[in-house]
Amino acid sequence: MGAGLWHELPGPFHRTDTAGPAEAAGCCHPVHGPARSGRIGICEKMIRFIMSYGVAFVLILLIAGWLASGTLVEGGKGPGAGEESIIDILEVQKDGPVHSLFVSLGLIKDPEQAPEPTPEATATPADIPAALQSVRYQHFVAQMMPIEVAVRGQTNANATVSVRAETSGIVKQVHVSKGDHVNPGDPLCTLDEGTRLARKAQGEAALIQAQASLERARADFDTNKALRDKGLAAANTARQFQVNLAVAEAAVRAAESALNDITKDIERTRIVSEISGVVQDPLANVGDMLNVSAICATIVQLNPMLFTGKVAEAKVSEVAIGQQAQVSTVTGQSVAGTVHFVSSIADRSTRAFQIEIELDNSDGKLRDGVTSVARIQVGAIPAHLIPASAMTLDTDGKLGVRTVTDDVAHFVPIQIVGDEANGVWISGLPEKADIIILGQEFVSDGQRVDAREGTIGSSLANAETPQGATGGDTSS
Repeated sequence: MGAGLWHELPGPFHRTDTAGPAEAAGCCHPVHGPARSGRIGICEKMIRFIMSYGVAFVLILLIAGWLASGTLVEGGKGPGAGEESIIDILEVQKDGPVHSLFVSLGLIKDPEQAPEPTPEATATPADIPAALQSVRYQHFVAQMMPIEVAVRGQTNANATVSVRAETSGIVKQVHVSKGDHVNPGDPLCTLDEGTRLARKAQGEAALIQAQASLERARADFDTNKALRDKGLAAANTARQFQVNLAVAEAAVRAAESALNDITKDIERTRIVSEISGVVQDPLANVGDMLNVSAICATIVQLNPMLFTGKVAEAKVSEVAIGQQAQVSTVTGQSVAGTVHFVSSIADRSTRAFQIEIELDNSDGKLRDGVTSVARIQVGAIPAHLIPASAMTLDTDGKLGVRTVTDDVAHFVPIQIVGDEANGVWISGLPEKADIIILGQEFVSDGQRVDAREGTIGSSLANAETPQGATGGDTSS
């Protein structure tokens, strides 16, 4: 039993070499028979009672001492203002024997030795200022926002010219290929002269003959005049010589005209461009027989380029000749131009009016027939260009922004008057405004804030998580 082991030993006692717990407690005496067994049972019960309730009593004393060494705080005053030792409350006499015992053991401190409470320790929750909401704002100044009329249409060449033959003949040479750029006077096709050179030589000979006949007729006329002046020729002979002279002069003019015609016909065998542009189909080939008005080549004039579209009848009164426009093509090009034609007649099916915008295409990048959108500037109004993320709603669902003045947030209703890739145009603000661009969802109208200037990019990169970002009041 207990820590030792009992063994059967000779003699009046049954015990181990080392005394057991019952013997150590003085409960076991040398007895014989049944009395010995009853005595041992009583000793065991006593030891169990002492071990169980004794340990519990010691623990209770320790806990009571620990609690008694603490302080009681009077409600509402907080640490340092309403603290009183529990022992002082239990003892009627101040600094009684129990209090002195705990002080000597170091379990509690004498009030005279206790440090003075700090202002932070004696401060009430109402005295502690709340942290300000951190926001970022950006300074915006009103700009003139252009008012535009959007028109859908396409690019069109300024002119498409079919260069045609003015004489007939077989194509002897083609000087250009499709896609070549030509200028006025550049050769396109050359036709075979055929019998034109021989006819020219014949015309030149006929002219010389006519000129000789004219000289002879003029000489005969002069001779007849001299004879008539001397009375050697009848007066009626003058009429014949005058007719002969007139016929000779007419023959010379006819010969000159015939020679000029054949010369021109030879020149027409060399077909040249009359405008600047790009060669396109249809284009003649060597060996083709071209009659008069047959096409040698097609020239497309791409500079200036034209944008053609139709304006709705509700907007046509806002568009005028001379207004500036910006044309954007589906191929990603953007070119400035000027309105140079507005139709006075509406399309009967669409009730829209055709317009033309002249575009500079000196670099040749614009192509004919590309779908485009023109934005015609018809006026301008003052507005602010802000990031779309800066807008917010109040509790009534009104669209607006939050501005900051002297570290106080304010809600200002706005109207969207336009948009573009890098923001939206709004009205309803003064000329200059500090608009909250980060944290506007976590402040309310009239709330004081910790406002710092920044931009969208820098704020997202450098700003800390807004205080109180788990929720917010967006009321105005």
